[in-house]
Amino acid sequence: MSFADLGLSEELLRAVTDSGYNEPTPIQRQAIPSVLMNRDLIGIAQTGTGKTASFVLPMIDILAQGRGRARMPRSLILEPTRELAAQVAENFEKYGKYHKLNMALLIGGVSFGDQDRALEKGVDVLIATPGRLMDQFARGKILMSGVDILVIDEADRMLDMGFIPDIESICSKLPARRQTLLFSATMPPPIKKLADRFLSSPKTIEVSRPATANTSITQSLVETTPRGKRETLRRLLRAEDVTTAIIFANRKSTVRDLATSLKRHGFSATQIHGDMDQSERLREMERFKNDEVNVLVASDVAARGIDVKGVSHVFNFDIPWQPDDYIHRIGRTGRGGATGKALSLITPDDAEAVAAIEKLIGRKIDRIGTPGAKPAATEEKVDARPEGKRGKSAAGKTTTSKAKAAKTADKTDADVAAAKPQPTEMTEKPASRRRAASRKGATPADQADSSSRPASKKSTAATPPSAPNAAAETQAARHGGEDVVVRKLRQSDNYEDNGWYGPIPAFLAFKATSEDQ
Repeated sequence: MSFADLGLSEELLRAVTDSGYNEPTPIQRQAIPSVLMNRDLIGIAQTGTGKTASFVLPMIDILAQGRGRARMPRSLILEPTRELAAQVAENFEKYGKYHKLNMALLIGGVSFGDQDRALEKGVDVLIATPGRLMDQFARGKILMSGVDILVIDEADRMLDMGFIPDIESICSKLPARRQTLLFSATMPPPIKKLADRFLSSPKTIEVSRPATANTSITQSLVETTPRGKRETLRRLLRAEDVTTAIIFANRKSTVRDLATSLKRHGFSATQIHGDMDQSERLREMERFKNDEVNVLVASDVAARGIDVKGVSHVFNFDIPWQPDDYIHRIGRTGRGGATGKALSLITPDDAEAVAAIEKLIGRKIDRIGTPGAKPAATEEKVDARPEGKRGKSAAGKTTTSKAKAAKTADKTDADVAAAKPQPTEMTEKPASRRRAASRKGATPADQADSSSRPASKKSTAATPPSAPNAAAETQAARHGGEDVVVRKLRQSDNYEDNGWYGPIPAFLAFKATSEDQ
């Protein structure tokens, strides 16, 4: 079957051919004729099946007859996010280039003035997010009594984002005699209730089982560690035949940090997330679409409806919190009949989330090893320190101060004790050492005991002999890690023991790091 068999106009067929499409997808074959016959419709389809064109194409032909009036749009398309609204607007521009239709976009991040002027001219197609549409209605800038066609797109996403009350309010302001099209990847009970209330004898089209991943996408799980995730991702980006990739993370801060890290390691990467201005997000998305960059790091704001041709890979840097989001994330690849790969980085903490995803899609996802991965113990050391402070050896392996400290600790305590004179054991610490203890975490009881002793005793305390390492062990136990430094100095070959156990010089009085311990 071709698009010509669906009853579309010659001008529309020419625009579709110009866009490089020849055969309709299953949902387009079933939905377009019903929409052209003015029937209400429920379309249940996974992302990447051509769902947007299944309502955009017939709407263009329907709206070709007639003219919009000021502040009274003839059709309304509701989208959950700005990115999806902009995506639909691009489809109308692409397929409607041979029709004289006016379109307006009502989304946040754009000035009210520009939107007001567009509405005043009269629009045939109004594409909006629920929040901005309600704002414009409250300002008296828009009338909804002339809407003949309503499209509720990504209805389950609307539910997730809490827009259902807004949609119900909007529907109550529209004419009762209208055509309503509802599209969703899943059909949870609240969406079914919404459809029963606002759609009249709808035709239901289901092109695949709800929440089923696209079969043209090869899915894999890559086991790693929390500290080794960035290094694992870089290995995958280098090892796989990656042409264009989208990397998803759960938090906006992770998106920012990961994009910065990838650029620092030489990857051509950009980012989009909810904290960015709308104009900035659209600009970065255009850079990605135009191949100015080939790696896009994104939060779930970009997981649905973003249609970029040629995305070869999707990486889940974080396993999504909701299993349904996994379906929509990986649906950014394998679109329009193409094949794609989806790789998800997992740690032991992700076991429950992975099990929920596998239950949702009805099968186990293959586990694979990381290309070129080092043994687990080595990888722990590689990522134990911040990336900017790691030292690289000639072989490319990261070295740590623990290895250097091991050389100093080769001699045993017994060897050092036998080689050095045995000083007398200290029964009381010098006053300066007690003051240091109170400053470095001594308990209130210790401080009170120290301060209650006479000053003369503090300065004239006897110092009986004792093994230096025994004294160091006692002091280390009392002072946390401070005297580990002294102990190491006494164990080293360059240390000369002249029997001095008085106050530690200022340049040695520092806290030992965890690596030195």
